[in-house]
Amino acid sequence: MSRVCQLTGKRVMVGNHVSHSNHKTKRKFYPNLVKKRFYLPEEKEFITLRVSTAALRTINKRGITACVKDARAKGYLK
Repeated sequence: MSRVCQLTGKRVMVGNHVSHSNHKTKRKFYPNLVKKRFYLPEEKEFITLRVSTAALRTINKRGITACVKDARAKGYLK
């Protein structure tokens, strides 16, 4: 399973480790993802999503229905 948030589309970023001597090597920055179950009252069913913790805050603010609707419009969800 890829490390991509299903609501925001956040994915792995690439950067550099920089040592004290300023030597650079490649590294990855992973998004903080959690697997969470949500209830959609309109569809009367539960869905399990792999979302970032920032997306959880957005869900608390806007509601799961609005977030899922936007994610489906952007193509992140089926």
